[in-house]
Amino acid sequence: MLDKSSSIIEVERLLSQFQNITILTHLNPDADTLGTGLGIYNLLKKDKSKRIEIVNASKTLPKYLDFLPSYANIKHKIDFEESLIITCDAGSIDRLGFDLSSRVILNIDHHKSNHYYGEVNVVDELAASASEVAYILFKQIYTIDSSVATCFYAGLLSDTQYFTTSLVDKSVFKIANSLVEEGANPSKIAFHFRQRCSLSSLRILEKALHSLTLYHEAKIAVISITQEDIVETGAIMSDMEGIVDYANSLVTVEIALCAVEVEQGNIRISLRSKGIDIEKVASVFGGGGHKVAAGFTLKESQLQESIDTILKKIHNLGVLNGKK
Repeated sequence: MLDKSSSIIEVERLLSQFQNITILTHLNPDADTLGTGLGIYNLLKKDKSKRIEIVNASKTLPKYLDFLPSYANIKHKIDFEESLIITCDAGSIDRLGFDLSSRVILNIDHHKSNHYYGEVNVVDELAASASEVAYILFKQIYTIDSSVATCFYAGLLSDTQYFTTSLVDKSVFKIANSLVEEGANPSKIAFHFRQRCSLSSLRILEKALHSLTLYHEAKIAVISITQEDIVETGAIMSDMEGIVDYANSLVTVEIALCAVEVEQGNIRISLRSKGIDIEKVASVFGGGGHKVAAGFTLKESQLQESIDTILKKIHNLGVLNGKK
């Protein structure tokens, strides 16, 4: 569990040392990384003595999140040469897309697999989202207004999958209630999440579900998306967010895998389970995440060959049915 008192002291020390601050969100951003980053951005920009920028290295951002306050201020390159780097929801530096070897980093995250790459690491693997970690930390330093609450609530709603994951308990609902009291509008945020789907997201979902294949007596479900599928539908990465959960929803399935053929022959893998520790599988391939939600990327690989390799590794590790 996060030691809040020591974290606050260290964070305040870093903030006082820098006039320029760069907030980084991870590649192929989701609502938790952007909600966390924008929440912190909206907090820190109130201090007119500092210059704040928020950056994401991906070429495209999820359009449905454009309602988040200051979304339009997200840039795709770092302009500040000397600044404190605040990373949001990134378990490792390579998830950020920038060379940060000479930078001072404040690392805010909730992944069990976090590499603790910051000078200060505010990481709580028991937190339901990175935005929860940021909220608990920064509410003790700043006043949370509606713009900040909206961003943090969006991250919490997304990473708990509408308050359904195993980390959701009364403390999570208490935080959600506090964010609502501070100005987050639950129905408005849910509307943007559920009723602003792009046409390309539905078309890529159709192709993905058509590819669904069951293995190991229907205990493993695999969905594959080819580069041809992506081109034909015009889909972007955010359109494919959550597709793996459709496979995981099947009654017999214990492990779900979604393999996406992205640029340069790389295969992006998303794993989900109903209790099996699939972070063990992801870590073998250099990835990480949580017990029931993890992922990694295989470079210069073939789609079906990658799937076969992962299925074999799942078998060899003995994680299916909780054997190990």
